[in-house]
Amino acid sequence: MKIFEKEILAKGIRFSITENEREVARAYLYLMNNDLHQEPFGLLEDVFVDEKDRSAGLGKKIVQTVIDKAKELGCYKLIATSRYSRPQVHEMYLKLGFKDQGKEFRIDFTKE
Repeated sequence: MKIFEKEILAKGIRFSITENEREVARAYLYLMNNDLHQEPFGLLEDVFVDEKDRSAGLGKKIVQTVIDKAKELGCYKLIATSRYSRPQVHEMYLKLGFKDQGKEFRIDFTKE
C-alpha cells in the first residue's frame, strides 16, 4: 500500500468592519475543493467582534456578508465551527440558516 500526496491550493478572503479607523469585526472565508463536487466549499473561520462592540449586530452582519460571498462564488456548502462555550454564537448561526451537523475534532500543535 502506498499513500500519495498532491498539493491542493485554497483561496482565502478576509472581511472586516471598521469604525473610526478601528477594526471592530473580522471573519475569513476559505474556499476549498474536494473530489466529491466540482464546486468549491467554504470554511468560515476566525469570526471576531471586539468585546466593546458585541451585541450590536456586527457578528450577524459580517457572517451574512461571508454567506453571501460564498453563494456568489458558487460554494455548495459553507462550514462554520464554534466552541461549546459560545451558545449565543450557535444561536446566531442557526438564525442565519446553518444547521448543527455534529462535532468538530481538533489537535493543537505546540511549538517547542
